[in-house]
Amino acid sequence: MLISENVLLRPYNTFGIAAQTRYFAAFTTPDELRELLSAPQFKALPHMILGGGSNVLFTRDFDGVIMKNGIKGIEVVKEDEEYVYVKAGAGENWHGFVMENIKHNRAGLENLSLIPGNVGASPMQNIGAYGVEIKDTFYSLEALHLEELSIVTFNKEECAFGYRESVFKHKYKGQFAILSVTYKLRKQAQFNTSYGAIEAELKEMGVQELSIQAISQAVINIRSSKLPDPAKIGNAGSFFKNPTVSLAEYERIKAAFPNVVAYPVDGGQFKLAAGWLIEQCGWKGYRTGDAGVHAKQALVLVNYGEAKGGEIYGLSQQVLDSVEAKFGVLLEREVNII
Repeated sequence: MLISENVLLRPYNTFGIAAQTRYFAAFTTPDELRELLSAPQFKALPHMILGGGSNVLFTRDFDGVIMKNGIKGIEVVKEDEEYVYVKAGAGENWHGFVMENIKHNRAGLENLSLIPGNVGASPMQNIGAYGVEIKDTFYSLEALHLEELSIVTFNKEECAFGYRESVFKHKYKGQFAILSVTYKLRKQAQFNTSYGAIEAELKEMGVQELSIQAISQAVINIRSSKLPDPAKIGNAGSFFKNPTVSLAEYERIKAAFPNVVAYPVDGGQFKLAAGWLIEQCGWKGYRTGDAGVHAKQALVLVNYGEAKGGEIYGLSQQVLDSVEAKFGVLLEREVNII
């Protein structure tokens, strides 16, 4: 296992921010991670477990050790009449994992195609898209306690999933490294095409018989048309969460802005489209230096080349302030700020 010093992090975050870390090491097994965490030279230093780097913004150099999760492997661990239980190493690429299951006609992840990042991050923030969230197919995960160095198994209830939330972002933040995730996938698909533009895209594709392969391709087409490729323009996907407001707040906003984009959710509340709010404030396509708001999706902040993390963060604060001033709604960042 190679441990390097003063490593540039640009290749390890999809924003392409040129921050540095004092130490950098990649682990491919739980024992290698234990070895890193037990190393005397790292005991007093801050540490960070890094996956695909697709949900992080480095606003400064990291004066500690970054440990990149490279645990791989995909295997069927059990199955019954209805479900196949598939376990994946946390270091597996998420989209690759989705495609592997689609190839074998395991249903449930097709709406989550082309989401950047690795498998290990998927339960941390309960990733979701086009009417589907990880909690819909999640079965269990294994995680290493970073202090006790013991492996703990979490079931669905113990993860306390919410909208882009889990127990690992609050109660257990910074206490565990996810090693593997097991998903409960259907042998017979239950199609979900009602969200967003999926049905229109399927029609445009000329799909006659619905399948998980067709839905996956429709999602890939939609995402590719709206969202920038991190390999070409630095970004972390959606930078802000869609805010949830009470019925009274929704009615107040709708009275002033009749075209507000929103939909009802549990508890009599309404989820507002953050991208619409940001666009109404005039940010869509905005650019200052190499930091900007994407021209096709206002939810996405971008690095056109040499933007510093602090510049991206500063732009995000301007966006937050303007939305609060115009609509009385406080947006929340989805990306982890370092």
